[in-house]
This record gives sequence, C-alpha cells and structure tokens, in this order.
Amino acid sequence: MISNIGNYHYICMEYNMYIMENSSRLYTLSLRETRTYTLASLFVIGNIILPQLCHLIPQGGLIFLPIYFFTLIAAYKYGMVAGMLTAVLSPVINAALFGMPAPAVLPSILIKSVFLAGIAATVAKRYHAVSIPLLILVVLSYQVGGCLIESALTGSLAAGFQDFRMGIPGMLLQTIGGWALIKFVLNK
Repeated sequence: MISNIGNYHYICMEYNMYIMENSSRLYTLSLRETRTYTLASLFVIGNIILPQLCHLIPQGGLIFLPIYFFTLIAAYKYGMVAGMLTAVLSPVINAALFGMPAPAVLPSILIKSVFLAGIAATVAKRYHAVSIPLLILVVLSYQVGGCLIESALTGSLAAGFQDFRMGIPGMLLQTIGGWALIKFVLNK
C-alpha cells in the first residue's frame, strides 16, 4: 500500500514538472486594454510582411500558409480578443493592400482564421501550457474544420482540402515555429 502511494506521489511530481517545463506565460487580454490593440496591430503587421515574403517563392502562399502564423501566436499567447482582431484584420488588410487573398477566397481565409483564433485561445486557456502536441492539435483542428467549410462554400472537396495537399510545410511552420516563438521569444 505504501509503495502505491509513493508511486502515485512520484507520478504527480513528474506530471507537475512536465507542466512547468512546458508552461509559458499566457494571457487573456480584453477590449478595454490598450495593450490588446498594440499587440494585435503588431501581429497584423507580421501577417502582412510574412505573406509578402512567402509570395516571393512560386506558390509560397499555398505552401507556407503565412496568413495564419501570427494569428496562431496572438490567440495562443494573448487570448481570444487579440487573436480575433488579428484573424479578421490580417486577411482584410492584405486583400485591400495587395489583392491577396483574392476576393473569391477571402471568405474561406477569414473562416479559417477565425477558427484558428478560437481554437488556439481555447486550448491555451484550457491547458495553460505550450507544447508541440498542443499546437499540432490546434493546427489540425482549424485546418480540418476550415477545410470542411471551404469545401461546402466552393462545392469542391479538392479545393477545400488543398491545404492538406500543398500546405504541410506551412502547418509544420505554424506548429514548430509557433511553439518556438511562444516558448522562447515571447516568454514574458
């Protein structure tokens, strides 16, 4: 009996150490804070610059899915409000300034962005940690949900699931790059 209690105590200590190693300071900002708008603006700027860089590579936008990168960071690190501001403003401003995403795909991009912000903020709030498995969960969840809706909007399953045909490098970038940015760069 005492040995079982000792094992249970050891397992709990290991779990707590795992959580401490994988935890990061995650915030929930509100609409009333100036910091929310400042950070969302910075993330929107990131979501404007990164796609422009990726579009220098043929089909770079389809391969690297850059419009979602800073939305993931904003929502996971700073919560639903910062994430939603970034999710909505990034594609709209990009479309207005550069014509990309094209008006025909803008609704699908907006839906995926909003899905991403909602899922990332929810997972971060639920687990209070950042890890590769959690970010894989976030990326796959928003991609599957967004692709199903995009398929319904376009009437084409192939068009809806294009990100899974071409965007695997982008999903990996979101997962690994997002983890590294949240864990090491924004760890305040």
